[in-house]
Amino acid sequence: MRRASARVPTTAGRFVEGRAEATMPSNTGPSIDTITEGGRVPQVGEGQEADENAPPIMTFGAPIAGDILAERYELVEHINNDSAGRLLWRGVDVVLRRPVAVVLRYPGGGSATEMLQAAVAASRVIHPNLVGVYDAIDEGERAYVVREWVDGRSLRELVATEALDPARATAVGNAVASALAAVHATGMVHGNVHPGTIMISDDGRVVLADARTDGADSQASDIRAVGGVLYFALTGHWPHAEVPLHGATAGHGRASTPDAVRGPDGALAAPRQVRAGVPAYLDDLTMDLLDGSLTPPPSDVLAAELARLDIPADEHFLESNGPLRFTAETGDEPSPLAAAGGRKFAVGIASLLAVALVGLLIGISVLSKGGDSERNPATAAAPSANATAGEDPPATAAAEPPKISAAKIIDPDSGDRVEVRDAEKVFDGSVEEGWATQTYRGHPNFGNIKRGMGIWLDLGEPRTVQSLQVQLSARGASAQLYTGTNEHPSSKAGDDALLEEYEKNPIGPPKENADTTMVFDAFDADTEYQYLLFWLTELPPSDGGYKVGVEEITVS
Repeated sequence: MRRASARVPTTAGRFVEGRAEATMPSNTGPSIDTITEGGRVPQVGEGQEADENAPPIMTFGAPIAGDILAERYELVEHINNDSAGRLLWRGVDVVLRRPVAVVLRYPGGGSATEMLQAAVAASRVIHPNLVGVYDAIDEGERAYVVREWVDGRSLRELVATEALDPARATAVGNAVASALAAVHATGMVHGNVHPGTIMISDDGRVVLADARTDGADSQASDIRAVGGVLYFALTGHWPHAEVPLHGATAGHGRASTPDAVRGPDGALAAPRQVRAGVPAYLDDLTMDLLDGSLTPPPSDVLAAELARLDIPADEHFLESNGPLRFTAETGDEPSPLAAAGGRKFAVGIASLLAVALVGLLIGISVLSKGGDSERNPATAAAPSANATAGEDPPATAAAEPPKISAAKIIDPDSGDRVEVRDAEKVFDGSVEEGWATQTYRGHPNFGNIKRGMGIWLDLGEPRTVQSLQVQLSARGASAQLYTGTNEHPSSKAGDDALLEEYEKNPIGPPKENADTTMVFDAFDADTEYQYLLFWLTELPPSDGGYKVGVEEITVS
């Protein structure tokens, strides 16, 4: 996904993804059924589904199925209306041939400014747990936002049938906190975290949608909302009776969510009091987040803690009636948040981690510049002025995440090697520029003239790796991640030798027909990696042929 413009006009105008717009006749483009399988899939709108007593929706000049907006977005099916009067449609981008969600508001202009500002702000943050925003358009009589279509259900719909087990609830909380950490790192606030804006896709991906920019919320309220999400996922009840879900009254209408169980004095019952089998530490963490007298930790610290607790259910760390692996017992290592004593947040630990993360971000920014035309090694950071020979490295160095220090394009089947430049742009910290293949004709497998193409990455030294994320310009590509132990010359023969060595060592299964973000997370926790090969095998359709761009690669 490319960034939308930060400019928000109050008169008719358009906010696009930073690219020239192609035009197509209104009768072109595939049906959405050629892209997605199955029937109608519920989608999150920008708020809750409207209840029976919602005010009438203004529909003067409202579109109908088959209409094409901005000569590009074909409307296929009206899904629902939210409580704010916006219309949610399932559609298709007839240029890029991908499904999209279209959220329309009548009228546009000043009444749509907040919606458009929120969309523009959201488009600046790229994260696998955030719904991608593609376009934001104001036509005066109406305005609309075009964003990623997610096949799946909202957390509200999922929990309506049954509360989640502790492992799944922890995974959802981890994904939401990780998304908020990315948002907060930019200085922004999401302001709309609740079970209706959290989607669980059919492939298990958890995504957060529909940020607001009305200034009524803070980063702290975002973090407290994670406590509400955990409570809801574990019990099926919403703990914020004083803050209904986007205007819905508890127990009223289709948008309602059951209020939490409360004692005679109105005190909130803990998840363990509502449902058996909730681990003590997860119960305490949830209640701490909901306790207004406690200062919540930064979102990145909360995400790190929930990631530590996010245990795959198939690893059998869950007893049938007992605690998760992270429940503190005699002799066990305590949680970093629990170690501060009882149900109190480790504010000191959170502050130290936040300072360390700021330092790491500055270091990564310094180290991600420079490079030559083929191997493109990053400029090394100068040693600290007070560092002397024999001194131990700072304690924070051990926590520094792995980073890409060099990259080069691997193209063993090319004779002219015109595509082996610009590798440094895939780890420069920006999605504005990247590396792209040429356009291949006839077949997505590089026109059946190549085995594929790849990007070789050097982490500078052997490091443990948790995941590698690749941001692509379009969905539909297929790729595999490999590793090896040797560096090879940048030449046709060298690339051929490199591929022959590395393809014997795949990291996890290949990603096929993937979305715009590929995440490889099958790394061995006991293995250190220095050299990685991201290998493209199939390209998505583009410009009458097949082509893809790699906008950014990050390692964690």
